[in-house]
Amino acid sequence: MRHTAFRRRMAEEFGRVRSEMLAQDHVFSSLGGRTVDQALEAGCTTKEVWTAVCEAFDVPSERR
Repeated sequence: MRHTAFRRRMAEEFGRVRSEMLAQDHVFSSLGGRTVDQALEAGCTTKEVWTAVCEAFDVPSERR
């Protein structure tokens, strides 16, 4: 998944403002104690990051 598609999915799921805040501020243990932005910068794939977000926030499987 491309970064633009990832950001779009985040915004669709959480709203634009909340998704930006989550990406910057929420630390995910499944991403090695990193935020979404840090994990992406460190080279994690968007699929890995999206999976971590979905698991942490119980996103229904049909929207994963």
